[in-house]
Amino acid sequence: MPLILFVDDDAETRRQLGGALTDSGHKVELAKSGEEAIARLREVDFDVALSDLQMGEIGGLEVLSAAREFRPETPVIILTGQGSIAVAVEAMRKGAVDFLTKPVDLDHLDLVIEKALSSRRILRENLELKQELKKQQGTRKLLGNSSSMQALRRDIERAASTDATVLLRGESGAGKELMAESIHMQSHRSSGPMIKVNCAALAEGVLESELFGHERGAYTGAHRLRRGRFEAAQGGTIFLDEIGDLTITSQLKLLRVLQEKTIERVGSTTPIPIDVRIVAATNRDLEEAVSAGEFREELFYRLSVVVLTSSPLRQRRSDIPLLSSVFLREFNAAHGRTVANFSADAERCMTAYDWPGNVRELRNCIESLVVMSHKSVIDLADLPPQLRQTAELGDVNLPLGRTLDHVSREYLLRTLDSVGGNKARAARILGIGNKTLYRKLQEYGFGTEMPASIDPDDSEL
Repeated sequence: MPLILFVDDDAETRRQLGGALTDSGHKVELAKSGEEAIARLREVDFDVALSDLQMGEIGGLEVLSAAREFRPETPVIILTGQGSIAVAVEAMRKGAVDFLTKPVDLDHLDLVIEKALSSRRILRENLELKQELKKQQGTRKLLGNSSSMQALRRDIERAASTDATVLLRGESGAGKELMAESIHMQSHRSSGPMIKVNCAALAEGVLESELFGHERGAYTGAHRLRRGRFEAAQGGTIFLDEIGDLTITSQLKLLRVLQEKTIERVGSTTPIPIDVRIVAATNRDLEEAVSAGEFREELFYRLSVVVLTSSPLRQRRSDIPLLSSVFLREFNAAHGRTVANFSADAERCMTAYDWPGNVRELRNCIESLVVMSHKSVIDLADLPPQLRQTAELGDVNLPLGRTLDHVSREYLLRTLDSVGGNKARAARILGIGNKTLYRKLQEYGFGTEMPASIDPDDSEL
């Protein structure tokens, strides 16, 4: 049953029209003044507001203005006497959907109310459609059919339906920013702003002003009032990337924001209420930072209401062909190229490579290949050297009849040679720890000393 707000300072008009609206099947709430109507608009989402134009100090135009501010989806109809039609027309220019002249024809009233209800339904359907499209766009950005990506998308959808603070974890380039965008797009805040802040890119003296804003004269060079990122994110989401790089001082101020839901501009002690969802991200081990006294424990727990982790690309290799194909189409369109696909050898090599820079490295690699290629098919020879080394490692031929220890020794040495002696990279390719690699080299008689940072007595899992 539609809910209608009817405001008029004349008791008889309220009784007559209120009764007529009720008889037409509507639920009606009556207000006897503009002040009362504005107070109810703040509290209740009415389907239609019907307001008299001339009412004491606060009239229909003020009610209309309040409805535009607090309930932009609520259509407003203005009720006026014969001598005020020009003002009623002005009200329509300011956003009223229609006006009625007194005495009101009840059949015409029903038609105008139904028209207003129809416009509200269309407006809501359009808004819901836009939100659904945003939701789908956010989901499509997180590409991949691996089980880990499917689970991550489900977790993001669940987290997005709440206002809980979210901490995103994962290696650099693994898609944490896309995760944050997807959370925002699938949330009820999707029509609001999403403000991104890279905490690592801002110096300590600048960070506080960027986040919270400053008053005029707060410090040398602050010639005017400046609203910070939190105020810019009102009604939406703020994404704090590299949260682990905040100084202890900034951590304390962020903790206060989480506790009190208010901020204070630099140079002011006046609290400003904020309605912002916080999504933070880091590639640091925050538990380790807490133990080392580098990150506030209470802030860590407040940020970790929901924790989502993006798997590195090497742990979901089955997604690499799909990502490669999508990026290939994207950069063909962006650069006017016509590269059709990758050869089977090139695709196998790309799938076998570890991609330490994750999806970001893969994306940049494919853009470079598309820009530089003059062929329709990208082959193994077109790939960067570090990728081709991975392919070469896959073709190690060792004669039969050798002991397992000899084969292990030969494969380790060839791997080390293929990466130019880079022991950390060789260990990663072989799937062993650095300490194990150094012990093996010593065992094979190469006498390599372990760096001081590696404890030879530590056990490796």
